[in-house]
Amino acid sequence: MAVKKKKASAKQLDIIAIGESLRDVFYVIDHASVNCSIDKARCLLCLEYAEKIPVTDVHVTPAAGNSANASVGASRLGLKSALVTWVGADLAGDTIRKALLADKVDHRFIQTDPTVPTSEATILNFQGERTQLVYFQPRTYTIPKLPKTRCIYYSAVGKKHTPCDTAVLKELDRHPNAFFTFQPGNTHIASGLTSIIKQLIKRSDLFILNLDEAHMLLHDGERPVTNLLQAFHKYGAKKVIITDGKNGAYSFDGESFLEMPIFDGKPKERTGAGDSFAIAVTVALLKGKSMKDALRWGTANSWSVVQMIGPQDGLLSTTKMNQTLKKFTKIKARPISM
Repeated sequence: MAVKKKKASAKQLDIIAIGESLRDVFYVIDHASVNCSIDKARCLLCLEYAEKIPVTDVHVTPAAGNSANASVGASRLGLKSALVTWVGADLAGDTIRKALLADKVDHRFIQTDPTVPTSEATILNFQGERTQLVYFQPRTYTIPKLPKTRCIYYSAVGKKHTPCDTAVLKELDRHPNAFFTFQPGNTHIASGLTSIIKQLIKRSDLFILNLDEAHMLLHDGERPVTNLLQAFHKYGAKKVIITDGKNGAYSFDGESFLEMPIFDGKPKERTGAGDSFAIAVTVALLKGKSMKDALRWGTANSWSVVQMIGPQDGLLSTTKMNQTLKKFTKIKARPISM
């Protein structure tokens, strides 16, 4: 009597990223000016009103968005990644699927909404800095029951994000041993420290945001970065990282404050710098690296991404990550001077 073979179980995922996907279209422009305040704390990009502005280059990233960038970044660093996202029944949605498939991202959790198109962002790149015009389509967010995974990574969704936040918390209850990275999106930051945002921070193994976002969430005036880090740790985040552009990044794990300088280089375009940093830190921690090493991984990935146009072309493979870390071996995380 023949013995029936058991079906091989699907390999456990390393990371499932959750968030809105967009098509990013980059326009490189030369005919503009920047008008800054005296202390350069606030600058405006100025274009001729009612004129045709020449564009010197156009670049398209078909499957962008914070979480899509994270899923691609994790895949290139050797992890088995998947993406939970929402797209329209349109050409942009089909292209997102194909692009993720090409980067070996599991796309079975992509949900197609026949009534709402795919979201989109337009980015104006002037002298290496970018101004983003982002439009999240108004949609209803649902999350399917997720399979076993080592990590859940949650980032930007649209304005009506609360049901999605709630669904993420339910999945965290179902996967209590999964490492949770929370990289809040613009709509999360704009909502402020609501009860549900506090719950997400409390559940996070890694909470990561930039310095402006940290001040906006706490909304009670300027604070030293060590104070900001401590504040979010007191909300329950096990590890907190605050990025600060060309000034590098800062971290706190309840015991040690660290600062990580950037690697030397001339940026070409900065979109995706934060996403590439966040996912590389997450991957490093999943691989058992120390926070000092993880900060170097994030810095290396971000350094590579800003050398290219768009958030994904510069994402490092494991081999290129090791090469970059070796190239900048002398630049390391160090204790923050108190």
